[in-house]
Order: sequence, then structure tokens, then C-alpha cells
Amino acid sequence: MTHNCALPVSASGIYHFDARGIAKRFRHAAIFGALAALQAGETMRFCNDHDPLPLLAQLDVHFGSRIRTGYVSRAAGEIVIDFLVTHN
Repeated sequence: MTHNCALPVSASGIYHFDARGIAKRFRHAAIFGALAALQAGETMRFCNDHDPLPLLAQLDVHFGSRIRTGYVSRAAGEIVIDFLVTHN
């Protein structure tokens, strides 16, 4: 199954976030802000051109069990990760 980061997600409660279009110096702040804006049960579908392992570690420290992370796709040049907010 192929997941195109350019296509919007139509499912209710899933919000698309394509980090590739954000200047590198603002990416982490934008990602943290977007996740903080989500309510319990909502998901941010995150797209990037590389696997953001340092970012994932930072998110784990900051959000802990509030955010569940699951890879949707790990295709070369197109990483897709769902971040589900489990509680506020």
C-alpha cells in the first residue's frame, strides 16, 4: 500500500502535517505546536523525507504516554508517521 504525503487525509480526527514544506529552523517548533493543539483521540499524520529519530526521542521526553507513535510508511524519501493523542 502506497501513502502519498501530498494527498490530504480525509478521515475524521486525522490531520495532515507535511514537514518537508517547513523551513528546517522552524520544523521542530511547528511539530511540537501542532501536537500540543490536538485533543485526545485526534491524530497527526506526519510526512517527512527522512526518518526523524532525534525528533521522536524529543517528543517522547516532552509528551510521554500522551502521544502514541506508529509508522504508516517507511519508503525511501517519504516517511509517514501517525501521532495519536491518547489523553490530555
